[in-house]
Amino acid sequence: MQPSLLTNLSVDSTSDSILNAIAPQGAASESVPFSNLIKNAVRSEQKLEDQASTAVEGLINGSGVDVHQAMIATQKANLSFELALSVRNKAVAAYQQVMQMQF
Repeated sequence: MQPSLLTNLSVDSTSDSILNAIAPQGAASESVPFSNLIKNAVRSEQKLEDQASTAVEGLINGSGVDVHQAMIATQKANLSFELALSVRNKAVAAYQQVMQMQF
């Protein structure tokens, strides 16, 4: 029997922090306001963007930042931004669908 694709995937600590920012542990048992989820996700995205900016500035200034570290930080920030953008697009599409409903 061939293992499923999901069993082969691994999640790094950055993904864990993003997921925890969006849905903290124990979220299933307690009610978390949607606005808090969005605020935490935006903060997490901003933190990754700041880390990428700092890494690139360190690379340009020659303050000991490795090229690989800067590239990884920028890719993490890029993926985080793309995730936020796709979530926003899905939310806008859902809102537009609701507004087109006739009661």
